[in-house]
Amino acid sequence: MVSMNRLDSKRHAAVVRCLVEGCSIRSTVRMTGVAKNTVSKLLLELGASCVKFQNETMRDLKCKRIQADEIWSFVGCKEKNVTTEKVERDGSVWTWTAIDADTKLIPCWLIGTRDAGCAAEFIQDLAGRLANHVQLTTDGLKVYLNAVYDTFENNIDYAILHKVYGRDMPDASRYSPAQCIGCEKKDAIGSPDPDHVSTSYVERANLSMRMSMRRFTRLTNAFSKKLENHSAAVALYFMWYNLGRVHQTLKTTPAVAAGVADHTWTVEEIVSLMDSN
Repeated sequence: MVSMNRLDSKRHAAVVRCLVEGCSIRSTVRMTGVAKNTVSKLLLELGASCVKFQNETMRDLKCKRIQADEIWSFVGCKEKNVTTEKVERDGSVWTWTAIDADTKLIPCWLIGTRDAGCAAEFIQDLAGRLANHVQLTTDGLKVYLNAVYDTFENNIDYAILHKVYGRDMPDASRYSPAQCIGCEKKDAIGSPDPDHVSTSYVERANLSMRMSMRRFTRLTNAFSKKLENHSAAVALYFMWYNLGRVHQTLKTTPAVAAGVADHTWTVEEIVSLMDSN
């Protein structure tokens, strides 16, 4: 196995290429021959660089229509198995995400709990990145309303999309989600355009997260064991999603479409961020 101080840029890129394509750390080890601790250390260092770069770059964005949502995962163990010793680190973890409906850019995210405090922090972070008056759509989670009003007051067009679900399916279909039987649109602040009241793009982006990061795969033992590794993996994923992966509908990356970048980034360029810190 190869250690961190013996990795050249080519081996760095090989490891990162596996990680951004959804491979677990152990499968990355098997494919690249790089030691497990080395892969983990590289993930942590590069994740921190990706957080710093995106936090500085995703500013003064000319977005017009934003959708926001949360996606569940867990670290260490599920909430029902959390003990007194584990409560500070383990259990349910929610990733709050926002997406520009036009460019598919993810301008910000927040990893935390699903409560009013995280909602306020997330919405304030989003507001600080926008240059324009925007239309925002969220689901029916109640903590959004106060967070949006306290942050934007009346300087936003905000709508809530509440989905109505049928009864749970019998045991034969226990792993299938309940059927959505309708949607209710509610104007919360301002005058949102009803044709653009939707959470479809952000929900599809969250599905991409679950499909593209082994840590988010349901019903497996691939969940994150440490919160710091989980956070680093999410940061790296969004770096690749925003700047490196060409989207089929856009024919370019979200960052290029949004004017944040002037070219599609390579894995090698992402790896080079560690050199600038």
